Amino acid sequence: SSPDLSLLLPCCRAKEIKTKLGTLLQKPDSTIDFIIPYPEKPEKPPKAQKPSPEEALQWRDSLEKLLQNPYGLASFRSFLRSEFSEENAEFWVACEDYKKTKSPVKMAEKAKKIYEEFIQTEAPKEVNIDHFTKAVTMKNLVEPSPTSFDMAQKRIFALMEKDSLPRFVRSEFYHELIK
Repeated sequence: SSPDLSLLLPCCRAKEIKTKLGTLLQKPDSTIDFIIPYPEKPEKPPKAQKPSPEEALQWRDSLEKLLQNPYGLASFRSFLRSEFSEENAEFWVACEDYKKTKSPVKMAEKAKKIYEEFIQTEAPKEVNIDHFTKAVTMKNLVEPSPTSFDMAQKRIFALMEKDSLPRFVRSEFYHELIK
């Protein structure tokens, strides 16, 4: 799990706030559409989609079923956020979205964004993948295709399945769902 960068880089947060304040002060009208970013509250999934305890029980053995359920994914992401490892789920979701992209131009844009956000060294949400996987992924990005991130996505899925899922199943987040 990676540390919360906002704690390590208060200067960047301060610069970001100053930039936003500067922009706000330059506005001629008095509309204030600026909110200082506070630490996020845990994401509460929409009540209507809450799974049955039986459905939630299936997630113990299937990360895939958990990630495919919007409520399950939101609960899992809240849990990962509490452990400072949310980038894994975010990366997995970004890859799923990327694979559905039809336009080569959009695909190239998304590939660049995913690479910069999750893969490159010192990326803001760098995922923990080995050098070989990173090298293969970078080679695949020379000509982006729907399978460019497959190897990295499989590695992160395996990491979440082996490491995060068992902890999630033992967590309060999960126990609330199976009551």
